[in-house]
Amino acid sequence: MKRPNPSTVLRGKGERSRNFKLITLGCKVNQYETQVIRENLIKAGFREFKDKPPADIYVINTCTVTHKADKESLYYINRSYRENPKAKIIVTGCLAELDKKVISGLKGNSQIVKNKDKYRIAGLLKGKGFNNESGITGFYKHTRAFLKIQDGCDNFCSYCKVPLVRGPSRSRPLNEIVNEAKALAKNGFKEIVLTGICLGSYGKDLSMGKGRGIDLVRVIEELEKIRRLMRIRLSSIEAGDVTDELIAGMAKSKKLCRHLHIPIQSGDDNILKAMNRKYSHQDYLGLIRKIKKTIPDIAVTTDCLVGFPGEKEDNFRNTADLVRKIMPLKVHIFPYSERKGTLAYDFKDKTPSAALRDRMIYLETIANKCALEFQRKFINKKMDVLIEGIIKDNPGFWQGYTGNYLKVMVKSPKDIKNRVLSVRLKEISRGYFVAKIMD
Repeated sequence: MKRPNPSTVLRGKGERSRNFKLITLGCKVNQYETQVIRENLIKAGFREFKDKPPADIYVINTCTVTHKADKESLYYINRSYRENPKAKIIVTGCLAELDKKVISGLKGNSQIVKNKDKYRIAGLLKGKGFNNESGITGFYKHTRAFLKIQDGCDNFCSYCKVPLVRGPSRSRPLNEIVNEAKALAKNGFKEIVLTGICLGSYGKDLSMGKGRGIDLVRVIEELEKIRRLMRIRLSSIEAGDVTDELIAGMAKSKKLCRHLHIPIQSGDDNILKAMNRKYSHQDYLGLIRKIKKTIPDIAVTTDCLVGFPGEKEDNFRNTADLVRKIMPLKVHIFPYSERKGTLAYDFKDKTPSAALRDRMIYLETIANKCALEFQRKFINKKMDVLIEGIIKDNPGFWQGYTGNYLKVMVKSPKDIKNRVLSVRLKEISRGYFVAKIMD
């Protein structure tokens, strides 16, 4: 199966090819779903717009995880209308699930498409007879391909709107995942990132039948059999879904990247309980220690939500303390954002803005120190790097990632994009490892 060329124009009899522009906000799942939309539109005879505006069709794949995400989504809808008031504007994604009235009140010829109907967008534009596909064969402008294996969430954290807009956890059939991964590997993708709204829930809704059930570890084992696929990476996974079997599988695997993104959100037991998170400070710390004991070179990255209602200075200090103890490579730090429809929306005792700002700055300082301490362990180590592209503001240098997510830059006069190279990590500069390619 050949990888579709986004610049190709497919024309049916009497049809006029029209340009489309895709705008994606939010998570890796949204990015994957945008790629499905892209391939379907190209198959239907439309052409992706690369030049200056305006385009004929805008598809905006929105996010609603925070108030900021809402504002950005609405901004791009308005901007699309300003670029071309006559354009067909299609709004999909999570904001479109519960905020139709807000979107409908904006200027422009907007059509709202629910998440479950995203893959039908090309068919809606093309008309009857078009066969929409639900998978991908490439990943536009990416060296690594995201592969969605699961959707929805059953956790209902008290601050999170995602279960309201994505619905319950649903797993894709294993054969679909394997076939899609084979197509991506055949088309030159050396690394696939498995993604989902709640990745670790994969398989819990599938019929087990006789023998061993289908779960995330089973998916990984099947993908490891794909000859051309060199790396499998996991996106975010909840602490309760990191099983002993997964840890053991990662320790022995030659393809599964030694990197786990496991959200903390808070390191305080009272706040975790109010968030409806299913672990304690000690549970999380014990898990990370067990992982690092089994896989010493693993990188852990995480999320921290600061300023949850009721969070006092002592509660926050427990979070900062947990971050110090686990020494993550990277911490995504988010301020609490009220989400209507969630349990926490009605919680009192909000964090003052000045205190919120100070806590985020303090936690970022700790996170940077942890990252540097973790990185220093790998100075002068030999590692493999998948080169993703050239560094635009540093001619002659290319960037990529090791399996355990260390960001690396190497100098080469040759085009080395999408190659896995052995390098020696020499020094740390501006978040990068400056490395030398091994002969």
